[in-house]
Amino acid sequence: MIRRKLCFYGAGSMAEAIVRGLISAGLAEPADIVMFNRANAARLNELRDRYSVRIAADDKAREQALREADVIFLCMKPKDAADALRRLSPVLRDGQLLISVIAGLSIAAIEQLIGRRLPIARTMPNTSSTIGLGATGISFNDAASDAQRELVLNMFRAIGIARVVDESLINAVTAVSGSGPAYLYYMMEAMIDTAVSLGLAEDTARALTVQTVLGAARMVLETGEEPAELRRKVTSPGGTTQAAIETFERLDFRGAVGQAMRRAAERAGEMGAELERSIT
Repeated sequence: MIRRKLCFYGAGSMAEAIVRGLISAGLAEPADIVMFNRANAARLNELRDRYSVRIAADDKAREQALREADVIFLCMKPKDAADALRRLSPVLRDGQLLISVIAGLSIAAIEQLIGRRLPIARTMPNTSSTIGLGATGISFNDAASDAQRELVLNMFRAIGIARVVDESLINAVTAVSGSGPAYLYYMMEAMIDTAVSLGLAEDTARALTVQTVLGAARMVLETGEEPAELRRKVTSPGGTTQAAIETFERLDFRGAVGQAMRRAAERAGEMGAELERSIT
């Protein structure tokens, strides 16, 4: 149990994923969690009823929740971040830990907007966090203590795995795990469509594809073997898998994946720059 008062500024799907993970793992009591958003009262009531957390429904309650919090999760939308953080500044007190899940917003920009130096963790989770299988990259500023760093890691481990990276590598994390689920969904789409074109019923094609992807990931985790070695084990000389792999190689599948990931990282940098220009 982390025994901290937690405040979630924003109540979207990622905020809910973190809350669910913390409560399910026994790391936080619902009574120690306050959530609020800009205006969606129905969403807040839904979260309160589902997780027994507290909600802050008016300005006075929000300010009180922010002042009392030991940890504030910044879960607002990027377009709302600048105004929200400027308004937040007068309410903050020394020692509070800020955890940002705002895509593209650097630690330096957050410090500039709040106008003071506080411990800050910048995170890049992914959508699989909503089922407890997330992959999160985390960067810290120098104001974060060792205890605060461990606290953040423990909280994000409640919704998957977490790795500390230099902030300069956050865009690489975006390219790998932030956008990564969509790459696999895209390949799954292609596998299902092709299976149907080969004559399988759509529900059968879907079930076989999903189980194949799940089984492949579990094989890597449970055997500890490298993907390349597992691939070699199922690729018999002159067999069906070899024929498929040779086709991938002829079409430069590996190169296409590399180009796509580099473009994702590049776009993450562009979006961050656009966001910070809008702030200034």
